[in-house]
Amino acid sequence: MNSMTPSVDQDISPIDAALCRATIYSALALAFRPPTDETITRIIEPENSAALAAAAALIDSSSKTNLAGAFETLAASGRAAVSILASSYRALFGHTARGIVAPYETEYGNEALFQQPQELGDLMGFYRAFGLAMRVDRRERADHISCECEFLAFLAMKEAYALEHHNSAMLEDTVKAQKLFLRDHLGRFLPTFTQQLGREHAAGFYAKLADLCLRFVSQETNRLGIRLGAANLPLRPADDERVPMACGNGAECAAMPGACVPEGADSV
Repeated sequence: MNSMTPSVDQDISPIDAALCRATIYSALALAFRPPTDETITRIIEPENSAALAAAAALIDSSSKTNLAGAFETLAASGRAAVSILASSYRALFGHTARGIVAPYETEYGNEALFQQPQELGDLMGFYRAFGLAMRVDRRERADHISCECEFLAFLAMKEAYALEHHNSAMLEDTVKAQKLFLRDHLGRFLPTFTQQLGREHAAGFYAKLADLCLRFVSQETNRLGIRLGAANLPLRPADDERVPMACGNGAECAAMPGACVPEGADSV
């Protein structure tokens, strides 16, 4: 096995572990979008939520983070609140970057006022490096938490492909990208995002979703030997009214093959 391959539990193959991680990231990406019938089907309905819990259990056999239990709790919370999911989403995240809780990475951090365009450019650089593109017929940003989860789902799928085909160069590039992306992007702001949702939504569905995401990403950063960001990042100044570049809708972001991959794009 390539030296860049992170360790996995001895009871699961590296390929299966990568596929489980892709499944979980994909579910998180869907759940952080505005709720639809697909959200209810894939995340909340018992049969599918049980499948997600089973995938989580495979990569958390020691139960240190209780990912499987967190999926079960999330699904139960969703079933109890299915009629108000859409209104809860709107109330929390609003229709702008600065709702009650900001789901956009570059809204967080002291440096955001001056570096937001560069950080968005860095995100797009990650996507382009893997031949992916954002749809321009929707108005959403590359730094939405859903889109970042979707990209990591793509990387996990690509990792599984590289392992299956014994492509050590692809594997090394893909694992390196996961480490850098988690360190510099999703893992950087997720603890603060989760803390804010916990304050604003308490025991609600989206607070449980953020907690699940943090548990999983914490496991991922430990596996890859990197650190999570702080849980107390400030928001960038509210009077910074520059409009950052808009990209494809979180539901259309560029991670899954066929979603918005242009001709000639890199794919698994």
